[in-house]
Amino acid sequence: MNPDFLMGAYVFILAIFLGVVLISRVPATLHTPLMSATNAIHGIVLIGAMIVLGSVDSWWLEAIAFVAVILGAGNVVGGFVVTDRMLQMFKKRTPPTRPNAAAEQSQ
Repeated sequence: MNPDFLMGAYVFILAIFLGVVLISRVPATLHTPLMSATNAIHGIVLIGAMIVLGSVDSWWLEAIAFVAVILGAGNVVGGFVVTDRMLQMFKKRTPPTRPNAAAEQSQ
């Protein structure tokens, strides 16, 4: 086997393990700021995938880079949608008004 492939597989497996351990220990109050930071990191990953897509020579590497761009873009957009939805939960809500409130006060 190619030593570069083995090193890449080793780093990939360690990154998965580290990600699972770190995310499982994050308290709920830190989840929204962590999501925002993760979205910024995925933006950098997306730019890297676009650079790789523009510089590859073989069709199969181009296909893999294209899939990386699509998945990275989906991850960035989805992360911001989830973060925005979570932040909406912390906004003050106005109490619902009764339709007959004005008529009741005039009587």
